Amino acid sequence: MPHPSSRVASITLLLAVALSACSQTSEKSPISPVLGDFGIDMAQMDTRESPGDAFYRYVNGTWLNNTEIPEDKSRYGSFYLLRDQSERDVHALLNELANTGADDPTQRKVAELFATWMAVSTIENRGLSPLQPDLERIAAAQDFDDLMVLVGDISMASPIGFGIRPDPADTSRYIVFISQAGLGMGRDYYINEGPEYDNYRNAYLQYIATILSLLDNPEPAINAEKVFALETALAQLHWTPAERRNVQATYNPMNREDLKTLAPDVDWNTILAGSGLGEADHFVVGETTAISGGTALLASEPLSTWKSYMAYHRASETAHLLPQDFDNARFDFYSRTLRGVEEQQERWKRGVSLVDHHLGEGLGQAYVAKHFPPEHKAKMDALVSNLLAAMERRLSELEWMDESTRAEALKKLSTFEPRIGYPSRWRDYTALQIEPGKLFESVQNAYRFEWNRRIQRLDQPVDREEWFMSPPTVNAYYDPLKNQITFPAAILQPPFFDVNADAAVNYGGIGAVIGHEIGHGFDDMGREFDEQGRIRNWWTDETAENFEDITAELGALYSAYCPIPDNETVCVNGQLTMGENIGDLGGLEMAYTAYRMSLNGEEAPVIDGFTGDQRFFMSWAQVWRGKTRDDALLNMLLTDPHSPESVRGEAPLRNIDAWYDAFDVNEGNALYLPPEDRVRIW
Repeated sequence: MPHPSSRVASITLLLAVALSACSQTSEKSPISPVLGDFGIDMAQMDTRESPGDAFYRYVNGTWLNNTEIPEDKSRYGSFYLLRDQSERDVHALLNELANTGADDPTQRKVAELFATWMAVSTIENRGLSPLQPDLERIAAAQDFDDLMVLVGDISMASPIGFGIRPDPADTSRYIVFISQAGLGMGRDYYINEGPEYDNYRNAYLQYIATILSLLDNPEPAINAEKVFALETALAQLHWTPAERRNVQATYNPMNREDLKTLAPDVDWNTILAGSGLGEADHFVVGETTAISGGTALLASEPLSTWKSYMAYHRASETAHLLPQDFDNARFDFYSRTLRGVEEQQERWKRGVSLVDHHLGEGLGQAYVAKHFPPEHKAKMDALVSNLLAAMERRLSELEWMDESTRAEALKKLSTFEPRIGYPSRWRDYTALQIEPGKLFESVQNAYRFEWNRRIQRLDQPVDREEWFMSPPTVNAYYDPLKNQITFPAAILQPPFFDVNADAAVNYGGIGAVIGHEIGHGFDDMGREFDEQGRIRNWWTDETAENFEDITAELGALYSAYCPIPDNETVCVNGQLTMGENIGDLGGLEMAYTAYRMSLNGEEAPVIDGFTGDQRFFMSWAQVWRGKTRDDALLNMLLTDPHSPESVRGEAPLRNIDAWYDAFDVNEGNALYLPPEDRVRIW
């Protein structure tokens, strides 16, 4: 079956993830601090630039001028350097397990899955036989009732997706989420006008035809046209990425009868039973009109078109598990065409990602034992405590927040639960069967294992110990339904964090990331949830109006950035990226306050000619050092709730008075904003 995310309800409103960054370490030098000691990589600066005119280039200009994006990547920079390091570390662990064997049964499964992935000749020799049972079930469908059975199979693509998450009305229990689904590209690729979108649409149509041809479809070109037309009709019903961020609009509690009233054109009893949800009677429905309209298409469009659609998607979503022709075709469209990637990643790198995705905590146990010293966790605990104290101070001093709302905000802050490095309880993979030599079946077993794990907890209390990222993941996240901030072990390395680093650089790196995640609890979506993770309005009307006015100003500032060269028509969507932009600005504000508090009234030392305040802001810009291919950048601007690296590394600083003071930025500089125009949130 495809990854459950293809049919699982969007968790956009439930989980705000900080796309983080990183860099390489260097040899230590007490005379000339380098990345890993004090954190500022002086050699990559371009001091010909004025900090007040082009701060991002001032900090990163030499790197930007001299660095080419690797052929197997769509983006490259600090974040990806650290991800590469984590990838190499995990690969070494996998080789150790292969060479020495593993006593632990979970780690044996880790080694077996990786070995099965690497056995390319076996995959080629098996051909389409692993997929054949699914194709035969699709081909055998004779009527609408048979179609409903297929829609109920979580492995098949359809206009609806399912997920299981804590109930926003009662976060001690789980509930089923239902969301729009079913597209092969982002919504806007079907709808936007212009020659570049025509090119993407033509390439996608050809990709559908290629997959159908590889499946021996008798009329691949004709049926590809029908599938594409079906998806275009579905896309016109879908909510935009920005609309999907509306917490209230996407929170629609329903029972089974309500669901049948919303979307009467399908057999919900059959669909839910097929998904393993036959006993469920409580749901949260997301994009209501997209679900009612999309399910209507199941009744109105020809069965033959839906069968071609499902066969195509089933093969496309499992192409990496099938013979090379399928894998190559998927790479050519999704990587080369949509993201500008020139070369497929080495197979071992893709294998690391596959194993981490399906057995991440089994792999994570070995990773933590080797790469996460206890002192890292202790230092991080202290940093998080300092950031929470800084946020408490800032909340207490906000002029635009009234006392009633302030009391609720402080109560929510007091219940934040930080989680550092790795989970307190590792996942049990006993029920997961890995079949050596059978990659397709093993990965499908992993998907079924995960979906069954989610279903089985519908009648169980919410597991607050669960993690959504594995320890080798270079990222962090906030979960509003549990009011938790989580920092996997792999992100706790330079340039985010170094136990030996100058405090200014640690606070400008991991400190701002911690602040970013704390800020998600109070951003335009997180503020809809209270200290128990419930959807509840704890804001007075006046304070809510103040917040909306302030964030509208922030959205306008970001929307003025158009980062694709020679393209002024596709710019940052300030509404889509609002939560992450609030997180960046608020995180920096919190981190700077915490940094100044950490000095206890003393002045920071001047290092390499830079003050502590200068190093703090330079550390932030260095974290976001990066380059992105134009196709990938367009994709990001259309679909990603994060602003591009070049914007994140510079835009929030323009709102912080201390940055102006640190670099003597004045009204003659391009980045200058008058004090009254600076956005001040937290």
